[in-house]
Amino acid sequence: MIRLEHISKIYDNDIVALDDINLIFAEGELVILKGVSGSGKSTILSLIAGLLKPTKGDVLVDKKHISKLPDHFCSQYRRDNIGFIFQKYNLIPTLSVVDNILLPLIPLNLDEKELHVKLESVMKMFSIVHKKDIIVKNLSGGEQQRTAIARANVNNPKIILADEPTANLDEKLSLEFIKILKELKSLNKTIIIATHDPLFFDLDFVDRIVEIHNGKLVCS
Repeated sequence: MIRLEHISKIYDNDIVALDDINLIFAEGELVILKGVSGSGKSTILSLIAGLLKPTKGDVLVDKKHISKLPDHFCSQYRRDNIGFIFQKYNLIPTLSVVDNILLPLIPLNLDEKELHVKLESVMKMFSIVHKKDIIVKNLSGGEQQRTAIARANVNNPKIILADEPTANLDEKLSLEFIKILKELKSLNKTIIIATHDPLFFDLDFVDRIVEIHNGKLVCS
């Protein structure tokens, strides 16, 4: 379970990104954070991932105070628990598909056989095996998205965070992403998606839509 308790986030230039937010995300729940750009959606994802610290309040994941962890332990927490799908993929364009997916596994010092099993499994799941040796900059947008999703899942995280995942995709590729999302939901992962794409708002497998406006909850 993820709990945000009286969370406020104020940036150095006195911009209030979040104002006294209280939210609970249940295990296995798929939640859409709905709102225009600048509403505070991405800040919520970054707080849950331990990429940001709140100005006020507390973030708890499975009763652990994530917002109070030192940076080193935040990195370990992300590695063990979080799969993050970024709007612009955040892939290294000069590396191959395999090398990009491999990156989260490097700190684990796994043996070659175990690495191979994890890589093959996740590449098959997201239909990217046939492109495994291709340099990322030579992939299509949809193939880069699949690579990014595979990388986010290679450690089998229990929490998936996605920040505007269809912003750079056309409608066909967006619908493909939604199919992948349904598969991830069936694996009982907790999934939180920040988006203003209307494609997400009427999906029958979405548990809840949380609307945010100017850093405040409109509905939850």
